[in-house]
Amino acid sequence: MTYPLFTAGARRTAAWLATAAALALLAGCGRQAPEAEAARPVIALPAPAADGTQTLRFPGEIHARYEMPLAFRVPGQLIGREARLGDTVKKGQVLARLDDADAGKNEAAARAALDAAAHRLDYATRQRDRDEAQAGENLISQLQLEQTRDAYASALAAQTQAKQQYELSRNQSRYTTLVADRDGAITSEHAEVGQVLAAGQAVFGFAWSGERDVYVDVPEARVGAVRPGQAAQVSLLSVQGTPLAAHVREVAPAADPQTRTYRVKLGLDAPDPRVRLGMTADVALGAEASAAKAVRLPATALFHQGEHPAVWVVRPADATLELRPVTVLRYGERDVLVGTGLAAGERVVMQGVHAVSAGEKVSPMAPPHAEDSPL
Repeated sequence: MTYPLFTAGARRTAAWLATAAALALLAGCGRQAPEAEAARPVIALPAPAADGTQTLRFPGEIHARYEMPLAFRVPGQLIGREARLGDTVKKGQVLARLDDADAGKNEAAARAALDAAAHRLDYATRQRDRDEAQAGENLISQLQLEQTRDAYASALAAQTQAKQQYELSRNQSRYTTLVADRDGAITSEHAEVGQVLAAGQAVFGFAWSGERDVYVDVPEARVGAVRPGQAAQVSLLSVQGTPLAAHVREVAPAADPQTRTYRVKLGLDAPDPRVRLGMTADVALGAEASAAKAVRLPATALFHQGEHPAVWVVRPADATLELRPVTVLRYGERDVLVGTGLAAGERVVMQGVHAVSAGEKVSPMAPPHAEDSPL
């Protein structure tokens, strides 16, 4: 009689256990395993090592080794020009003249003053000789003899002064003629006939004959790769054939205040009659890399962390991004030369550097088309 009651209770217990098991199964099915973080595809390539040397190219212009303005040493009115722009002149050739009327009068006055001083010296000399003879016979006092000697010394000094003044006036008269002091060429004109000139005011631009230089203006970012004695090749647009050998002769110590570039002067190793003043030249400088382990990257790979350059490097261990500070040796039109902070072969994000973040997991990939490769 008790068996049915036991059976009903067992059934209720079994039902409750079945319900609990079903609920547990449903709860277990609701908890899914966490998904792995999706890797972001980025264009990243190994950084290539730069060549040991790089070629810097600049436009240049042919100049004479020595160039200077020609001017009169004295002021006056320009009354004649004997040379013109482009003329080749010889040493001693007259180039221009000033009105010399005043200079001639000054010379004449100085000559008259010199003659008067010579006459006074002659008189003082004879007076000294007489007084010394009389003083030997005690015919004059010692005071009178000293006065005579003083007058002689003053006359001698006045004669020396007048002579120097006369020489100066002769020079001033001669300076009214502008003469070439060596062979060369007139490169510019700065004064016209009838113009009143100050002393030292330029009349002509003058270039010496002989050695020729090439002038180039180097930007601030590249002047560090140029040094005196460095070899260069100069190609002239008007002269076909083998480039001319040259070397860096001088690097300006300060930048031009207007252009902020540095003037570099290159000397041609051998004279060439085909090289003429003012010719346009293309200058190629072989510059050594500043660091033996430099790498070259496209400009699109450079990221700025504040004011400091940096690049995004893909860590090989976990394929996450690291922002690496670097030093840039040279900025080019499409690439940069990186010195320290990055080794050749490390994988670097080449494009889209502003769309990624530090620690982000990425999937490096090459550009979809070979022509799109930044390297």
